[in-house]
Amino acid sequence: MEKFVTSVHKELEDHGVDSLTREELDKANKDYDEHKQRIEVAPSESQMLGPFTVVCMVINRTIGSGIWTVPSQVLVGSGSIGGSLLIWTASGLIAICGALCFLEMGLSIPFYRIKDRNGFERDVSAPRSGGEKNYLEYVFKKPKFLATCIYGIMFIILGNVPGNAVAFGIYSAIVVGKDPTDPERNYEKGFVTGMAILTLSICSGVHVFTRRGGILLNNLISVIKLTILVVVVALGFIHAGGKYLQATGNFADTTAAEINNATASNFDAQTSFQTTNHDITSYVDSFVFALFCCIKFEQPFYALSEFSHPRKIFPIYIPSAVGCLMTLYILLNVSYHCVIPKEAYAGDTLVATTFFHYLFDSGEDSQNGYRAMAGLAAFSCFGNVIIMTFTAARVKQEIAKQGILPYSLFFASGHTTPWAWLKSRAVSNPRSASTDRLGGLDHEYYMEKTPMAAFGLHWLSSIVLVLVTIGLKPETQYNFLLEVYSYALISILGFLVSGSLLYLKLDSFFRGESGRNWTAKAGSTGFIPRISPFHAIIYFAASSFMLFASFVKPGRDSAFAPSNLGFPWFVTPTVALSCLLLGVGWWFGLKSVEWNRRRKLVVSRTPYIEKVGEGEYVQEAELVEHEWIPDTHGDSGSERGNSIARACD
Repeated sequence: MEKFVTSVHKELEDHGVDSLTREELDKANKDYDEHKQRIEVAPSESQMLGPFTVVCMVINRTIGSGIWTVPSQVLVGSGSIGGSLLIWTASGLIAICGALCFLEMGLSIPFYRIKDRNGFERDVSAPRSGGEKNYLEYVFKKPKFLATCIYGIMFIILGNVPGNAVAFGIYSAIVVGKDPTDPERNYEKGFVTGMAILTLSICSGVHVFTRRGGILLNNLISVIKLTILVVVVALGFIHAGGKYLQATGNFADTTAAEINNATASNFDAQTSFQTTNHDITSYVDSFVFALFCCIKFEQPFYALSEFSHPRKIFPIYIPSAVGCLMTLYILLNVSYHCVIPKEAYAGDTLVATTFFHYLFDSGEDSQNGYRAMAGLAAFSCFGNVIIMTFTAARVKQEIAKQGILPYSLFFASGHTTPWAWLKSRAVSNPRSASTDRLGGLDHEYYMEKTPMAAFGLHWLSSIVLVLVTIGLKPETQYNFLLEVYSYALISILGFLVSGSLLYLKLDSFFRGESGRNWTAKAGSTGFIPRISPFHAIIYFAASSFMLFASFVKPGRDSAFAPSNLGFPWFVTPTVALSCLLLGVGWWFGLKSVEWNRRRKLVVSRTPYIEKVGEGEYVQEAELVEHEWIPDTHGDSGSERGNSIARACD
């Protein structure tokens, strides 16, 4: 087959390496063809993100709407205070194991063969943004584009948080005195939907306008959210002391005496594990919902290329952040139980707002505390949308780089932010106005960029999900969007990632160097946790449990019954799995386009890699090239062309 490759790629092919030298990168920049190429450069050193942002990303994504609502469902499903706390403890441990799986895969993949400064070739790991996309593409290399299509189409459709935007609308309605549960006012659908769309638009607009501003906003929100969490924990324990914050009025579902005695009754050693609930599916669903609240550690991996020294900071700060948050989650549940009597819980209880209602309102007619907590919960949901918008757009940019979308290079491109452009006009420094594609490699005044088209794609898919589900009651709409997202991105992807990691470990154990040789390669330039392989086994078992347990029919009186959730139990896993099939259909569509054109899509991603520390390599730039070439020898003939920037087996 005739090879339509650039001279740079031809030279790489002849030398048997997978990365560019600086001279080759400069040559590619000089011969740049905007119709089929993009050169993406990592942020300059001053624009790189550090350990504080790593922690803030985990905090902001983890503390969302779930921890303010799900504890009531977990308690009602388990039927006992002690049982619910055990579920939260197990969920926290599983979340830490999941974070370790992502660390091992994320800090090791992809592998490249480079030529060092002494002219010697070596295989190294140079992690990049994209999260699960990179891991699945590394494991499932053939058929070409299949793994990318399956993951990419599902993530483009469901890799959003419109559920949190709807929750923001629900809590905002409560704050301003509207009742989103009132059928006579059509459940305030207009207000809730309007606020959801406004939230999604503001968050996308902020990140398009300024990359640094969006990061600073994320970090500020994270600090405030963590402070709120700690304060709520403290309030429950202060109330439990019996001297301060004691209830004084009676409420619709309980009395002041029962509230003030909640600590003693809920934590009675003789009764705290007693339950009349013997519906096994309710226990299963309680566990699944708690896991969905805890497994939110993936955000830093989605933007990994934008962090400074990720191999140094990620193994320390991500497990620490997850561990601290899981501890606070357990303490928060204890705090709730110190105030809210077990009998006052219902499956649809907004537990955090009820908590504030009992502590700060004088009776059922007083709603100040209820509204105050609703405002804090709305703020928490807004933070979720902010961080997911920032990271999900990076993943969608990486998906576009693989060439599977129409106008892929358009969506794969980064553009100078309006804020950076305005700043360059205000600062009298000629270097600050540099727009050269390789400027970020040479000086610290390179203007920041952001994937604007990918943000637009993310915004559009989020809005579509809100509008498609607008016929549901707001609370049902929130439950549906949250469950579909959780099943797709936590259950399915957790199952695939942990299963892939286990496969690599087993292959390395049985085949050694004759196989994928994962242990040797990840151990030399990547990252392997000390508890390996137990983290992968535990996370795979938990993900498998979530994957299949969602199809178990809940009992009629379960908190997860269709009458409480608002839709049949099997709908959300079915919708999520259907997106996988849609990805398969997309792949067949891509192949049919190739067949009809009698051309083959060749995608090459060739990195420029630098050593930045002891044994640590980073991708400083990347040459992305998409080209349709005549197919004269069938699929096998284009394999080399499609993997010029291949990751080493």
